[in-house]
Amino acid sequence: MLDTMTFTKILGGFCGALLIFLLGKWGAETIYHGGKGHGHGDDHAMAYAIEVDEGGPTEEVVEVAFADVYAAADAAKGEKVWGKCRACHKLEAGANGTGPYLHGVVDRAVGAADGFNYSGKLTAAADVWSPDNLNGFLENPKGYAPGTTMSFKGLPKVEDRANLIAYLATFGG
Repeated sequence: MLDTMTFTKILGGFCGALLIFLLGKWGAETIYHGGKGHGHGDDHAMAYAIEVDEGGPTEEVVEVAFADVYAAADAAKGEKVWGKCRACHKLEAGANGTGPYLHGVVDRAVGAADGFNYSGKLTAAADVWSPDNLNGFLENPKGYAPGTTMSFKGLPKVEDRANLIAYLATFGG
């Protein structure tokens, strides 16, 4: 049974442990913060400074017209980019996958792949998959056709998009 002396020893043990914990915390703060306001003031010296160029000349990003890039597109390089598409699309006519087949997609009417159930949001974005429309869609599918079910985030490089469209154009309808 617990008598008064045992209870007092247990309570004294908890109080002693708490006191040691608080003293350890105080000691650690003294060592790491030096006792100068604990990071709330400007009295700390920097260990090292990172130099940042704030006022130098900036490079201008030159926007290249898609038509110029598409005119110089390389279908062989587009075949490598096609690897990102092949998980959901097929190049054989009529062979739908998770996405519609892309055989003859260049200059094909939007939503015209036989046997594929479109979400209906693409026809509001364009009528025909011209190279310019494909470029806009491949850059940012959700931005070009809001509500589309295509989960791919897009191809940020204009050269990759042009090469891919040139590759897809070799599979004419």
